[in-house]
Amino acid sequence: MSERVALVTGANHGIGLATAVALAERGLDVVATYLRGTNSRSVDGSADRSDEYQRARDRDGTAVSSAVEANGARCLTIEADLTDPAIPARLFDEAEDRLGPVQVLVHNASGWRPDSFAGAESDRIGRAQRPVTVETIDAQLSVDARAGALLMSELITRHRARAADWGRIVTLTSGDGGAFPGEASYGAAKAALVSYTLTAAAEMAADGVTANVVHPPVTDTGWITDEVRAFVATDHAHHHIAEPSEVADVIAWLCTEAGRTVTGNVIRLR
Repeated sequence: MSERVALVTGANHGIGLATAVALAERGLDVVATYLRGTNSRSVDGSADRSDEYQRARDRDGTAVSSAVEANGARCLTIEADLTDPAIPARLFDEAEDRLGPVQVLVHNASGWRPDSFAGAESDRIGRAQRPVTVETIDAQLSVDARAGALLMSELITRHRARAADWGRIVTLTSGDGGAFPGEASYGAAKAALVSYTLTAAAEMAADGVTANVVHPPVTDTGWITDEVRAFVATDHAHHHIAEPSEVADVIAWLCTEAGRTVTGNVIRLR
């Protein structure tokens, strides 16, 4: 896997950071993008999460750069606001200029906002609720769905231009098209991202590109509260609270030669 370059979004903490490290361990150089929490609160959904989570969101690229380089790989960190539709092309330009062509795309970043049609003051795990608005819709769809689609489009356009025959796409979801009470726009954005990814799998297969979606379990990225732990312990759809590294190992495997026959899947982890 040496001399290959991966672009990982939302990589300054949590699953994104763990994925960047897992890919570096397997010999890939990494372009790690992030948007610090203090720069992404125009809608105040992130303020509902824990202080630990907020501190993680506020990190710059130092931690991921150090961790990637400790594994002998190169790392380029870029703070980037994925709500700007011009950013995906710029990320690929900077990656190619500094590290080389991007062959692996992991779209992990999210514009998460809580919103609901229900009119309740809080959801089942105690987070404040807000109505569905233009702001909550756009914050979610622009990062998860639109940026994801534009990043995939950049990858395949450049892939074909250099007549490449190997590539990997992995996106992250917490829903695949069903109802998502309390996080209406989040669910809609993830459903769109899943559809984009599965379409990419079908349309890019002849180019040697695989595309899969990973659906992590509840993962401890710093936002887990006692209420969340109680919910997971009693809900039949959940089995445990995962560590970011558990999710990253699956993502990284999909990006290796061993995952070459796996494409067009939503892989749900337990």
